[in-house]
Amino acid sequence: MSAPGRRYQAKIFTAGFAGRRPSIPCAPHALERAAEARMSRKAWAYVAGGAGLERTMAANCSAFSRYSLLQRMLRDVSTRQLSVELFGRTLPLPILLAPIGVLELAHRQGDLAAARGAAAAGLPFIVSSQASHPLEAIAGAAGDAPRWFQLYWSAKDEVAASFLRRAEAAGYEAIVVTLDTTQLGWRPRDLDGGYLPFLRGRGMANYISDPVFSALPPQPINPAERPKLGLRALPAVAELLRHWPRGTLSALASPQAVMQAVQQFIAIYSRPDLTWADLPRLREMTRLPILVKGILHPEDARKALDAGMDGIIVSNHGGRQVDGAVASLDMLPAVAEAVAGRVPVLFDGGIRTGADVIKALSLGARAVLLGRPYVYGLALGGEEGVLAVIQALAGELDLTLALMGCQRLDELDRSVLAPQFR
Repeated sequence: MSAPGRRYQAKIFTAGFAGRRPSIPCAPHALERAAEARMSRKAWAYVAGGAGLERTMAANCSAFSRYSLLQRMLRDVSTRQLSVELFGRTLPLPILLAPIGVLELAHRQGDLAAARGAAAAGLPFIVSSQASHPLEAIAGAAGDAPRWFQLYWSAKDEVAASFLRRAEAAGYEAIVVTLDTTQLGWRPRDLDGGYLPFLRGRGMANYISDPVFSALPPQPINPAERPKLGLRALPAVAELLRHWPRGTLSALASPQAVMQAVQQFIAIYSRPDLTWADLPRLREMTRLPILVKGILHPEDARKALDAGMDGIIVSNHGGRQVDGAVASLDMLPAVAEAVAGRVPVLFDGGIRTGADVIKALSLGARAVLLGRPYVYGLALGGEEGVLAVIQALAGELDLTLALMGCQRLDELDRSVLAPQFR
């Protein structure tokens, strides 16, 4: 995808001359508003919401405003190079699609459509443990495109090991283990709606298709967390059965059996006892590169390297876990300095524009993860919507790079920032 900016611009303006406007808005706020209008209230709350007063979400986006780019003039930028190398793969853009669970809330084909959209752009799709389709089906949708798998390390190591074996067999090229969600944060939008999609059987396809999970003996569960099957719960049970992945109900012949699988998931999901001493054990479970996601403190980055991890993702989970947490971008330079180039540092948190990507790369990231915006594109247009969001971001990245006076991404460092931010 060399120098896509002018081409994508021309495509839109030429269509506009014929009276056709983009079906997927390019402006980030317009994209968000259009997606909200398309999605149900509960789905929007889950996708767009964050922890507490959502101050961390706001901080992630506003942090980019604290850094200013310094343009240079009269440099030959007639060609640009936007590719980046990660774990032996050359990617056309320094962008990956972040792992986001329960994508069926945005579009009925969920992860399958998102994987096809990412594949059309040649970019890695990071598949969530909480995907709406089994990881093998998503791998099929991605075809030959790169794909990574994100692991929520549950209370049962044998389930985690099974997920990793499946990911290896399905051609996934890296593992992203999320460290900041050993239990759910306080998310008022979901709480006020009384809605957790997992209790409706959504986002559980990898579990119910897993032989190790299915063979677990019944796990003890806090009675307060046990879904009730009274008459008032019948609509929820009906929703659960309606959205249960095809091909799995034969082994779960009754609502009670389905609810038992949901309860098993609830019982093993949280893992607050994980420590740095556990990471070497995860390293032994897979031959794939492992990146740790959720790093904000430079000392934590050093500990991850000591544990044999192959990459760092600076992230605060999109502001969904801790209200009032530090913005991811503000900690990126310190983490990158601590890593000192020993492994790739990726960035996640608030990417909305091509200029945002340039700022993250200038502060030490090798590549960035794109989160909510691609889900908004998914809600509006399925795989074509995902691709349109990627193309718009790539177009702006390309043009901004040129207007900065740069030809290549490896020219981006603190020298492209205004002096007070170097």
